[in-house]
Amino acid sequence: MDVAASEFFVDGKYDLDFKNKSDSKDKSQIISTEALTDLYKEFIKEFPMVSIEDPFDQDHWEAWTTLTASTDIQIVGDDLTVTNPTRIAEAVEKKACNCLLLKVNQIGTVTESIDAHLLAKKNGWGTMVSHRSGETEDTFIADLVVGLSTGQIKTGAPCRSERLAKYNQILRIEEELGSCAKYAGKNFRNPQAGN
Repeated sequence: MDVAASEFFVDGKYDLDFKNKSDSKDKSQIISTEALTDLYKEFIKEFPMVSIEDPFDQDHWEAWTTLTASTDIQIVGDDLTVTNPTRIAEAVEKKACNCLLLKVNQIGTVTESIDAHLLAKKNGWGTMVSHRSGETEDTFIADLVVGLSTGQIKTGAPCRSERLAKYNQILRIEEELGSCAKYAGKNFRNPQAGN
């Protein structure tokens, strides 16, 4: 689940009805951090959730840390870490999440992206490689996922050609690797654990 909570964080609260700009807005939909945390915990208990991305505002460190400590699912930092080693190090120190959303264009170079992944990996995090919205049919991130052995790619539902291009590249790589190909499966947060 990609919440993108920074988009609806207003005056220290979370507005679940943030798209409604009318004067008759339901004020009960503006909830505290604690209420949002409890809502996530209900979802985790009720549904087979394995991952939540950006559950809180990008600078709401305490909320991130509280949720990460209270669950064993993957908590992914995108807006929190922005593929930036300084932000990743702070998130590691605060135990604010346990997975990096890696976007090459956020940090700027492939080398810096690899360094960000290695920092996350060194600290026991998973890495999910992603592209930005408005993506092209370039398949590089599929190669990066396999090359770094991250076990996770975020490219969206296979309903448009720029997304299919990445999935097709992963299938071509699997075909080329043959019996040497390994699927992360339940070890998606730590693909080397199953090897």
